[in-house]
Amino acid sequence: MTLFRKPASIKGALLVLLLPAGIALMAVAWLVHGFLLDRMARDFLEGRLKDEVAFLEHQIRDSGGELDTLQTGDYFQEVFHHAFAIHSPSRTIISPDAWAPLLMPLIDAGQDGTLPVHDAEATNAPSDILAYRKSFGVGDTPIVVIVSEDLGALKRSQAELHAWTAIVSILLILLLVAVIWFGIILSLRPVVTLKAALRRLQDGEISRIDVQAPEEFQPLVLQLNQLLDSLDQRLERSRDALANLSHSVKTPIAAVRQILADSDRPLSNELRHQMAARLDDIDKQLEGEMRRSRFSGPQVGKSAYPVKQARDLLWMLGRLYTEKSFELSTSLPEESRWPIEEHDLNEILGNLLDNAGKWSKRCVELSLEQSRGLTRIVVTDDGPGVEQKEMTNLGQRGLRLDEQTPGHGLGLAIAREIVARYGGEMCFMAGSNGGLQVVVEF
Repeated sequence: MTLFRKPASIKGALLVLLLPAGIALMAVAWLVHGFLLDRMARDFLEGRLKDEVAFLEHQIRDSGGELDTLQTGDYFQEVFHHAFAIHSPSRTIISPDAWAPLLMPLIDAGQDGTLPVHDAEATNAPSDILAYRKSFGVGDTPIVVIVSEDLGALKRSQAELHAWTAIVSILLILLLVAVIWFGIILSLRPVVTLKAALRRLQDGEISRIDVQAPEEFQPLVLQLNQLLDSLDQRLERSRDALANLSHSVKTPIAAVRQILADSDRPLSNELRHQMAARLDDIDKQLEGEMRRSRFSGPQVGKSAYPVKQARDLLWMLGRLYTEKSFELSTSLPEESRWPIEEHDLNEILGNLLDNAGKWSKRCVELSLEQSRGLTRIVVTDDGPGVEQKEMTNLGQRGLRLDEQTPGHGLGLAIAREIVARYGGEMCFMAGSNGGLQVVVEF
């Protein structure tokens, strides 16, 4: 059983994450404020009590320890605003008198320093006080001085300040919620713009997404535009392939129809052979297009597993060209991925290997490499090769250097177009065995 359900929107997710975090931080700040406030008030009070005890000590020493000569009563209460007790062997002064039950035990305690008293029961006196006691001697006379303050009044003041702090914290939390909500709405405005652009794209008003997206959305817009470019280029390639196929089969079909339409000439064996040859040409052309379709695997996204796809293609071509050997050389692991669409990688490898298999004598070698951001595909055959002056023309659409060999001059052109779309380069050179070597680099 899940305790938390995944929010259905980005706004909900941000509020679920940020709002509890803000409340927790405010709660921690409020608790720390209470602790520090109590600590600072206590330290300040202790300092005041200690200073007043020092002042009383100075007055008693100036009087030579004679408490009768000290000015007491209203003078001490107006100056100190605290209760006090002065004790000597001959006399004890406590002001106000109601505090005597609280201060007398402290006189007899025999311990100097800060002395708290809690939960005391005395009439007209507080239950919690903080006192500072100091004992000293004036000549041979021992003197004890105690100054104390009501902690209840101090705690009430602290509680009031702490309550106001809590109110301010709640207001800040509400303000934080408003700021977070406004920030979320402002941050998601590009999503609304992108949504409107996609709707216009669907309605056919625009052909590409051109919006001023923030940095986080730019890769998404780039990928969508690349997908649109890929679809347009595939559609263009399909149209070109259909046009080429239509042009290629039109002449054989016209010749066969002419022979069949000529009722004056009987179907001799020679005419039958010509018709069979024309139909055989059509069959080969259709077979070639079907083979290219088999080479083009299903689309699974903007990444491909080059080693797996290369092995599958080499196995297929090995069955197609049974008298020739297809070899793979690579140090890439099986799980390595390239940022190329699987369909496009199949088109590149399939056309290059098919062309090499068509012209090779015995062996075709495929090498896959990747290092320092460079992806490299090398296809080498041991065929007759190509003259140096003609290598610059390789890859041109419809170019066939040997009209006697079956083909349409489209394979290398298709591969070159795909490579160029990914910002790569394709070059041709003489192989080590005298054949042709094709190098593709991304």
